[in-house]
Amino acid sequence: MTTVPRDELARRIAGEITLSDDPGATLRKWRTDFDVSQTALAGQLDVSSSVISDYESGRRESPGIGVVRRMVEALLDIDESRGGERIRRYARVISAGFESDIVQDLREYSTSMPLERLYETMDATELVRGDHDEISGHTVINSIEAITRLSSEEFYRLYGQSTSRALIFTGVTRGESPLVALRVVNPTPHAVVLHGLDEEDLWEHAPSLATIDGFSLAIANRDLDDTLEDLRKLP
Repeated sequence: MTTVPRDELARRIAGEITLSDDPGATLRKWRTDFDVSQTALAGQLDVSSSVISDYESGRRESPGIGVVRRMVEALLDIDESRGGERIRRYARVISAGFESDIVQDLREYSTSMPLERLYETMDATELVRGDHDEISGHTVINSIEAITRLSSEEFYRLYGQSTSRALIFTGVTRGESPLVALRVVNPTPHAVVLHGLDEEDLWEHAPSLATIDGFSLAIANRDLDDTLEDLRKLP
Protein backbone atom coordinates (compact mmCIF):
# COMPACT_ATOMS: atom_id res chain seq x y z
CA MET A 1 0.00 0.00 0.00
CA THR A 2 1.35 3.41 -0.96
CA THR A 3 2.36 5.54 2.02
CA VAL A 4 0.99 8.80 0.60
CA PRO A 5 -2.71 8.24 1.47
CA ARG A 6 -1.73 6.79 4.84
CA ASP A 7 0.62 9.66 5.72
CA GLU A 8 -1.92 12.30 4.69
CA LEU A 9 -4.66 10.56 6.62
CA ALA A 10 -2.42 10.22 9.69
CA ARG A 11 -1.73 13.95 9.65
CA ARG A 12 -5.42 14.78 9.35
CA ILE A 13 -6.51 12.48 12.17
CA ALA A 14 -3.69 13.58 14.48
CA GLY A 15 -4.40 17.24 13.78
CA GLU A 16 -8.11 16.83 14.44
CA ILE A 17 -7.50 15.07 17.76
CA THR A 18 -4.82 17.51 18.90
CA LEU A 19 -6.86 20.62 18.05
CA SER A 20 -10.17 19.29 19.34
CA ASP A 21 -11.88 20.86 22.35
CA ASP A 22 -12.47 17.28 23.50
CA PRO A 23 -9.51 15.19 22.29
CA GLY A 24 -10.78 12.06 24.03
CA ALA A 25 -14.13 12.17 22.26
CA THR A 26 -12.40 12.79 18.92
CA LEU A 27 -10.06 9.86 19.51
CA ARG A 28 -13.07 7.68 20.32
CA LYS A 29 -14.80 8.82 17.12
CA TRP A 30 -11.86 7.75 14.95
CA ARG A 31 -11.31 4.50 16.84
CA THR A 32 -14.95 3.45 16.41
CA ASP A 33 -14.98 4.57 12.78
CA PHE A 34 -12.01 2.27 12.15
CA ASP A 35 -13.98 -0.46 13.96
CA VAL A 36 -11.16 -0.99 16.47
CA SER A 37 -11.99 -1.93 20.06
CA GLN A 38 -10.28 -0.32 23.03
CA THR A 39 -8.73 -3.70 23.77
CA ALA A 40 -7.34 -4.07 20.24
CA LEU A 41 -5.89 -0.55 20.24
CA ALA A 42 -4.38 -1.08 23.68
CA GLY A 43 -2.83 -4.35 22.53
CA GLN A 44 -1.29 -2.67 19.50
CA LEU A 45 0.19 0.00 21.79
CA ASP A 46 1.21 -2.52 24.47
CA VAL A 47 -0.73 -0.70 27.19
CA SER A 48 -3.76 -1.67 29.27
CA SER A 49 -7.22 -0.98 27.84
CA SER A 50 -7.90 1.25 30.86
CA VAL A 51 -5.34 3.72 29.47
CA ILE A 52 -7.36 4.10 26.27
CA SER A 53 -10.58 4.33 28.26
CA ASP A 54 -9.12 7.02 30.53
CA TYR A 55 -7.99 9.14 27.57
CA GLU A 56 -11.33 8.85 25.79
CA SER A 57 -13.37 9.63 28.89
CA GLY A 58 -11.20 12.59 29.91
CA ARG A 59 -10.13 10.96 33.17
CA ARG A 60 -6.54 11.17 31.99
CA GLU A 61 -4.92 14.45 30.91
CA SER A 62 -5.26 15.10 27.18
CA PRO A 63 -2.58 13.21 25.25
CA GLY A 64 0.34 15.13 23.81
CA ILE A 65 1.23 15.04 20.15
CA GLY A 66 3.64 12.13 20.69
CA VAL A 67 0.96 9.95 22.26
CA VAL A 68 -1.58 10.98 19.63
CA ARG A 69 0.87 10.06 16.87
CA ARG A 70 1.37 6.60 18.37
CA MET A 71 -2.37 6.04 18.69
CA VAL A 72 -3.05 7.12 15.11
CA GLU A 73 -0.26 4.96 13.76
CA ALA A 74 -1.64 2.03 15.76
CA LEU A 75 -5.11 2.52 14.25
CA LEU A 76 -3.65 2.61 10.75
CA ASP A 77 -1.45 -0.43 11.42
CA ILE A 78 -4.49 -2.40 12.56
CA ASP A 79 -6.43 -1.33 9.46
CA GLU A 80 -3.55 -2.34 7.18
CA SER A 81 -3.37 -5.74 8.87
CA ARG A 82 -7.05 -6.16 7.95
CA GLY A 83 -6.51 -5.21 4.32
CA GLY A 84 -6.48 -1.40 4.54
CA GLU A 85 -10.14 -0.81 3.60
CA ARG A 86 -10.59 2.23 5.86
CA ILE A 87 -7.35 3.83 4.63
CA ARG A 88 -8.40 3.37 1.00
CA ARG A 89 -11.84 4.81 1.73
CA TYR A 90 -10.48 7.97 3.30
CA ALA A 91 -7.84 8.25 0.58
CA ARG A 92 -10.62 8.48 -2.00
CA VAL A 93 -12.30 11.28 -0.06
CA ILE A 94 -9.02 13.14 0.53
CA SER A 95 -8.01 12.88 -3.13
CA ALA A 96 -11.35 14.42 -4.10
CA GLY A 97 -10.58 17.36 -1.83
CA PHE A 98 -13.27 16.83 0.83
CA GLU A 99 -13.37 16.45 4.58
CA SER A 100 -14.67 13.12 5.87
CA ASP A 101 -17.53 14.78 7.75
CA ILE A 102 -18.90 16.02 4.42
CA VAL A 103 -18.25 12.99 2.21
CA GLN A 104 -18.83 9.77 4.13
CA ASP A 105 -17.88 7.46 1.25
CA LEU A 106 -16.80 7.87 -2.37
CA ARG A 107 -16.37 4.84 -4.62
CA GLU A 108 -15.67 4.14 -8.26
CA TYR A 109 -16.79 0.65 -9.29
CA SER A 110 -14.62 -1.66 -11.36
CA THR A 111 -17.53 -2.03 -13.77
CA SER A 112 -20.96 -0.48 -14.22
CA MET A 113 -23.74 -2.19 -12.30
CA PRO A 114 -27.54 -2.06 -12.33
CA LEU A 115 -29.05 0.69 -10.23
CA GLU A 116 -31.33 -1.95 -8.73
CA ARG A 117 -28.35 -3.53 -6.97
CA LEU A 118 -27.68 -0.28 -5.13
CA TYR A 119 -31.33 -0.10 -4.09
CA GLU A 120 -31.21 -3.68 -2.79
CA THR A 121 -28.05 -2.94 -0.82
CA MET A 122 -29.62 0.12 0.79
CA ASP A 123 -33.16 -1.22 1.16
CA ALA A 124 -34.18 1.81 -0.90
CA THR A 125 -37.55 2.49 -2.49
CA GLU A 126 -37.49 4.09 -5.93
CA LEU A 127 -40.05 6.84 -6.45
CA VAL A 128 -38.98 8.14 -9.87
CA ARG A 129 -37.27 6.18 -12.65
CA GLY A 130 -34.74 8.32 -14.49
CA ASP A 131 -33.05 8.07 -17.87
CA HIS A 132 -30.34 5.59 -16.83
CA ASP A 133 -30.48 2.08 -15.37
CA GLU A 134 -26.79 1.68 -14.45
CA ILE A 135 -24.24 3.49 -12.30
CA SER A 136 -20.44 3.36 -12.11
CA GLY A 137 -19.98 4.65 -8.56
CA HIS A 138 -21.55 6.38 -5.58
CA THR A 139 -20.90 9.28 -3.23
CA VAL A 140 -22.40 9.38 0.27
CA ILE A 141 -22.84 12.96 1.42
CA ASN A 142 -23.83 14.54 4.73
CA SER A 143 -26.58 16.75 3.34
CA ILE A 144 -26.39 19.54 5.94
CA GLU A 145 -22.60 19.83 5.87
CA ALA A 146 -22.48 19.77 2.06
CA ILE A 147 -25.16 22.38 1.56
CA THR A 148 -23.85 24.77 4.20
CA ARG A 149 -20.13 24.44 3.39
CA LEU A 150 -19.67 23.64 -0.30
CA SER A 151 -19.62 26.06 -3.22
CA SER A 152 -21.34 25.12 -6.47
CA GLU A 153 -17.94 24.18 -7.95
CA GLU A 154 -17.17 21.95 -4.97
CA PHE A 155 -20.64 20.46 -5.20
CA TYR A 156 -19.86 19.38 -8.75
CA ARG A 157 -16.73 17.55 -7.52
CA LEU A 158 -18.99 15.23 -5.56
CA TYR A 159 -19.38 13.34 -8.83
CA GLY A 160 -15.87 11.95 -8.51
CA GLN A 161 -14.63 10.55 -11.82
CA SER A 162 -18.02 10.23 -13.48
CA THR A 163 -21.60 11.52 -13.35
CA SER A 164 -22.69 7.91 -13.93
CA ARG A 165 -23.21 7.51 -10.22
CA ALA A 166 -25.63 7.79 -7.34
CA LEU A 167 -25.44 10.70 -4.93
CA ILE A 168 -26.66 9.48 -1.54
CA PHE A 169 -27.62 12.28 0.85
CA THR A 170 -27.74 11.40 4.55
CA GLY A 171 -29.40 13.23 7.43
CA VAL A 172 -32.32 14.25 5.20
CA THR A 173 -35.60 15.41 6.75
CA ARG A 174 -37.56 16.48 3.65
CA GLY A 175 -35.18 16.45 0.69
CA GLU A 176 -35.82 20.02 -0.40
CA SER A 177 -32.32 21.41 0.11
CA PRO A 178 -30.28 18.75 -1.76
CA LEU A 179 -32.68 18.67 -4.71
CA VAL A 180 -32.72 22.46 -5.01
CA ALA A 181 -28.92 22.48 -4.80
CA LEU A 182 -28.72 19.92 -7.63
CA ARG A 183 -30.63 22.28 -9.91
CA VAL A 184 -27.56 24.53 -10.23
CA VAL A 185 -25.26 21.61 -11.09
CA ASN A 186 -25.02 20.43 -14.68
CA PRO A 187 -25.02 17.61 -15.66
CA THR A 188 -27.04 15.75 -13.05
CA PRO A 189 -26.21 12.35 -11.54
CA HIS A 190 -27.92 9.18 -12.74
CA ALA A 191 -29.58 8.70 -9.37
CA VAL A 192 -30.22 10.43 -6.05
CA VAL A 193 -31.04 8.56 -2.84
CA LEU A 194 -32.35 10.51 0.14
CA HIS A 195 -31.51 8.69 3.37
CA GLY A 196 -33.25 9.26 6.68
CA LEU A 197 -36.88 9.88 5.80
CA ASP A 198 -40.11 8.07 4.95
CA GLU A 199 -42.16 8.73 1.83
CA GLU A 200 -44.80 10.70 3.72
CA ASP A 201 -42.11 13.13 4.92
CA LEU A 202 -40.68 13.77 1.44
CA TRP A 203 -40.88 17.28 0.03
CA GLU A 204 -43.90 17.29 -2.28
CA HIS A 205 -41.99 18.78 -5.24
CA ALA A 206 -39.08 16.31 -5.06
CA PRO A 207 -40.46 13.75 -7.56
CA SER A 208 -41.31 16.42 -10.14
CA LEU A 209 -37.80 17.95 -9.93
CA ALA A 210 -36.25 14.51 -10.42
CA THR A 211 -38.48 13.93 -13.43
CA ILE A 212 -37.56 17.29 -14.97
CA ASP A 213 -33.83 16.65 -14.55
CA GLY A 214 -34.02 13.00 -15.63
CA PHE A 215 -32.46 11.27 -12.63
CA SER A 216 -33.86 8.39 -10.59
CA LEU A 217 -35.03 9.30 -7.10
CA ALA A 218 -35.23 6.90 -4.17
CA ILE A 219 -35.58 7.08 -0.40
CA ALA A 220 -34.08 4.86 2.30
CA ASN A 221 -34.25 4.73 6.08
CA ARG A 222 -32.09 1.75 7.03
CA ASP A 223 -29.47 2.15 9.80
CA LEU A 224 -26.75 4.39 8.36
CA ASP A 225 -23.74 2.51 9.75
CA ASP A 226 -25.04 -0.80 8.40
CA THR A 227 -25.81 0.84 5.07
CA LEU A 228 -22.32 2.31 4.75
CA GLU A 229 -20.75 -1.03 5.62
CA ASP A 230 -22.71 -2.81 2.87
CA LEU A 231 -22.10 -0.04 0.31
CA ARG A 232 -18.35 -0.51 0.78
CA LYS A 233 -18.72 -4.11 -0.35
CA LEU A 234 -20.04 -3.13 -3.77
CA PRO A 235 -17.65 -3.76 -6.72
